[in-house]
Amino acid sequence: MNIDFTKGNGLVPVVIQNNTTLQVLMLGYMNKEAFTKTQSEGKVTFYSRTKNRLWTKGEESGNFLWVKDIQLDCDNDTLLIKVTPEGPTCHKGTTSCFGKESSKGFLYSLENIISDRIDNDVESSYTNQLYKRGINKVAQKVGEEAVEVVIEAKDNNDELFKNEAADLLYHYLILLKAKGFTITDIEEVLKERN
Repeated sequence: MNIDFTKGNGLVPVVIQNNTTLQVLMLGYMNKEAFTKTQSEGKVTFYSRTKNRLWTKGEESGNFLWVKDIQLDCDNDTLLIKVTPEGPTCHKGTTSCFGKESSKGFLYSLENIISDRIDNDVESSYTNQLYKRGINKVAQKVGEEAVEVVIEAKDNNDELFKNEAADLLYHYLILLKAKGFTITDIEEVLKERN
């Protein structure tokens, strides 16, 4: 990457984004040394203007930001780093420095939770128990939930409809896992149709 560190007196702004939910988590600054350390260690290190030194996010709290992707903007003077956060990002204990956690992108977090419960064979998990019953049972459950969504759509109880729609999405995610696919795979199909 040909990052232009000259425009900001040796510092470039860095937008940190959750790789799963795409929520913006924070803004920091990097100099060349912080960028090099971030690349080599795989966790985000900033140049702290307050502390006047390199500062690895999580060095005290343990809430590291694990790098998944680094992108440079069109002017070569701003970075976008997509991360997997380990714990809350903000020093106030919140997911983001820009407010509370957004529900946008939560399906990706739920997909990860479902995958984790299945991959780690969590015996007490309903998700894992359903998955172990096989593809036919999972598909049947999706069908049942779809019928319930249709029934509630014809009535006027918004809460029941939303709950049945949530049940359908949840079971659909289990079906995707059982078939070896992800939400991203389905998004790609929809994108190609556009």
